[in-house]
Amino acid sequence: MGEPVSGQMNQAMSTTPATMSVEPALQQALTHHRAGRLPEAEAGYRRALELKPDFAEAHNNLGLTLQAQGRLAEAEASYRRVLELQPDWADTHNNLGVTLWDQGRQAEAEASYRRALEIEPDYVEAHNNLGNARRDQGKLPEAEASLRRALALKPDFAEAHNNLGNTLQAQGRRPEAEASFRRALALKPDYAEAHSNLGNALRDQGRFSEAETSLRRALALKPDFPGVHNNLGAALQWQGRLSESEASYRRALALKPDYAEAHNNLGAVLQGQGRLSESEASLRQALELQPDFAEAYSNLGATFNYQGRLSEAEASYRRALEFEPDYEDAFGNLLFALNYHPDKGAQEIFAGYREYDQRFGLPHRSTWRAHANSRQRGRRLKIGYVSPDFRQHAVRHFLEPLLACHDKGVVQVYAYAELQREDAVTARYRGYADQWIATLGLSDAALAERIRADGIDILVDLAGHTAGNRLQVFARKPAPVSVSWLGYGYTTGLTAVDYLLTDAASAPPGSEGLFSETPWRVATPGYVYRPDAGMGAVSLLPGSQRGPITFGTLTRAVRINHRTIRVWSEILKRVPGARLVIDSKDFRDTVMQAALAEKFAAHGISRERLEIGFHSPPWDVLRGMDIGLDCFPHNSGTTLFETLYMGVPYVTLAGRPSVGRLGSSILQGAGHPEWIARSEDEYVEIAVALASDLPRLAVIRAQLRGHMQASPLMDEAGFARKVEAAYREMFEQWASQSAGR
Repeated sequence: MGEPVSGQMNQAMSTTPATMSVEPALQQALTHHRAGRLPEAEAGYRRALELKPDFAEAHNNLGLTLQAQGRLAEAEASYRRVLELQPDWADTHNNLGVTLWDQGRQAEAEASYRRALEIEPDYVEAHNNLGNARRDQGKLPEAEASLRRALALKPDFAEAHNNLGNTLQAQGRRPEAEASFRRALALKPDYAEAHSNLGNALRDQGRFSEAETSLRRALALKPDFPGVHNNLGAALQWQGRLSESEASYRRALALKPDYAEAHNNLGAVLQGQGRLSESEASLRQALELQPDFAEAYSNLGATFNYQGRLSEAEASYRRALEFEPDYEDAFGNLLFALNYHPDKGAQEIFAGYREYDQRFGLPHRSTWRAHANSRQRGRRLKIGYVSPDFRQHAVRHFLEPLLACHDKGVVQVYAYAELQREDAVTARYRGYADQWIATLGLSDAALAERIRADGIDILVDLAGHTAGNRLQVFARKPAPVSVSWLGYGYTTGLTAVDYLLTDAASAPPGSEGLFSETPWRVATPGYVYRPDAGMGAVSLLPGSQRGPITFGTLTRAVRINHRTIRVWSEILKRVPGARLVIDSKDFRDTVMQAALAEKFAAHGISRERLEIGFHSPPWDVLRGMDIGLDCFPHNSGTTLFETLYMGVPYVTLAGRPSVGRLGSSILQGAGHPEWIARSEDEYVEIAVALASDLPRLAVIRAQLRGHMQASPLMDEAGFARKVEAAYREMFEQWASQSAGR
């Protein structure tokens, strides 16, 4: 980030005899100062002040020397002494402001800069520094005005162009910020800070290769610049180059061990590699250095979340929001964690969503405008799909078949893609869309205006509160009808979103009060599934081949809680010799494996009956299972479809709408509601009964894939027709209601 430009050293000296007596000491100090010999300069200024204690110039220059050595409190004292002697010295007011700014006392710094400008209204450096102080206080329009004033006075002021870029970047005006950084570099090509800031602006626009080039240029100019190593780490992290990113963060910390932001970022990249215990340690270090670091609390909450430590996750997210009440991502993460909590009721959880709307949704209602979309019945509808996951991601199993089967005579598909990077799956998605709009780097307001200008009739959220969502666009109501589906499994909390596309199994009649949207129920299931290529054939029943029954789940740690562990332990006790396989990326960490095994041990289940780990792809793991076990109160997702497709029946518990009923929706769609339990005891009984009849289990295994392929779960064209019919009816309801106003 840009640093304030320090005022020039005031070298004016009196020619009185008293002054002449200290001139040799002062001149010697100035010579040392200009040569960068700061301790010697300090000693010279102090000698001059011994001879003439009220020598204002010497106090000012001593302040500059102390400031350059990082002795800010002493520098402040020197400047304040100057101002006792010479209250109208604009340079000293400016220099005092810089010292206060360096100490994080931004409001006091602003007051000093203002005083300098009262004395000297065209003081360019003070306008620049005032802009920095205002930016750091979040007063962005005022900061921009100060910096533009500095540039009006001095158009070739590279530092002010850089600082203006930082201010525009903070306002989300990334293309303008980029232009300011480029102007700074045109004036000062070896300006390492501006190269670094340009890299950040390019990164935030999704131009990662260009960002990396700028950041590496900054490091070529300033190899030991910890901030640039940190920024390069972020650019590499966004590209998924996690090992390189980690190395950059560690280099930043080698240069600056107390760099809280780099500790935070390292924690996040370790989290992304599944090294959760290391992640926790890094994030705790960040918070030890900066106890009010909201982002570090949010990241720590995510690390707890991945470990299934939900109460600790909730506490961390709430702590982040104490320090930064408008931290929308932290609130979304909090809601995500509440969904999984085994001891919270549906009403308590939904109360959090209502609060989210009050904080982040309802304030945008004042900006809503009427929509001019044609109300002509039967016309082709423009459907806008908004997603960060038009790529190699689990949603492809459900979204691709819908987009591939859309009747383009009925709907025109707009894809609003919030993508950090593209892949081969992205190329397929591009082929399904009539219009493809890259949204990374667009502010919420700008994207909302683009959607309105595109004339979208129905806007579909595919992410909910998952990473990369654009819910703040939906809060602005850019289309007459909005729908949430697929990516999150529960309500958005936004009353601005009209409908949740679901089914009666997931959102049974009577559960409407648990959703901010109106549930729009299509015939069960509310999904269609396209399996991965290369999953291979269904195997023979393992229990018939090698003996004891193998239960299994591919779920993440966040879904495994004291309730599931108790129930699964009871099943293992009831089925002699049975084993339980738990396989997912969260269990790459041996610490996580040991912690989970200890929880089973508390229920009398020995470690040798558990197989905990991670394999990708998991097809052979599924081939080694006889019976699947779904989680509760938050069911698993994609892995349930995969389990059935590999011939493995699973047991689910119908709980909270709708995240606790996804397993039920899938089984009803597949034609096997008999594996849906209504209580934990019934869950155990269903699992034990399946394990007790190996011949029947072998028949199920042989037939299950065929049943699934013939069911609505895999009827791609049929699902597309029922969704299109739902869209048509949703829009016509809006058209008729709107026309009557």
